[in-house]
Amino acid sequence: MKRKSFAIFGAGTFGASLAVALSEMGHDVLIVDSDENKIQELSDLVTHAVQADTTNEHMLKTLGITNFDVVVVAIGVDLQASILTSLLVKEMGAKYVLAKARTNLHGKVLEKIGVDRVVFPEKDMGLRIARHLTDVNVLDFIDFSPDYSVTELVAPPKMEGKTLGDLSLRGKYGINVIAIRSGKQINISPLADDIINKGDVLIILGDNKALEKFIKD
Repeated sequence: MKRKSFAIFGAGTFGASLAVALSEMGHDVLIVDSDENKIQELSDLVTHAVQADTTNEHMLKTLGITNFDVVVVAIGVDLQASILTSLLVKEMGAKYVLAKARTNLHGKVLEKIGVDRVVFPEKDMGLRIARHLTDVNVLDFIDFSPDYSVTELVAPPKMEGKTLGDLSLRGKYGINVIAIRSGKQINISPLADDIINKGDVLIILGDNKALEKFIKD
């Protein structure tokens, strides 16, 4: 795994948990927040923890924003600070900016100012929980664009003993099985004559609506 550098602005629940997780994975993490108590709590858990105002342009320049692989704007409550911080880091030439949005309108504004990716942690988590509660076969659901996702699910009984060709998932639903996990073995390029066995886990890529239809069927 290549070691990367992340600058995270906002030490709320989302920002703090993301910072700690990235740090535990071995990456360099800088977290910035105006709350001194939050910074002190995180100081021993990340590479650098700085108390500062992220809407201060001079302060952002001293941090060397362009040196980081990814800048995450995790400010959630103060929408003005979120938007201004995102605008400043984009203008300074940050390589890749991911920003947290609370509402659809907030997200649209962030997209307009050039943020590379907008995420809705609360909404996304709600969707994941709903999927887990309503379909026990679904193990995970990862949205990587507004329209497309990758889902991981245990093959239902109706698929057992059949080949991918028999199932014709691309023809029926417009989705693609990009990998099959059987126990500890992973087939990363499944063919039409590969048979689905009991307990197999399918990793499927497709349009969100098509995936939803497939899961419900």
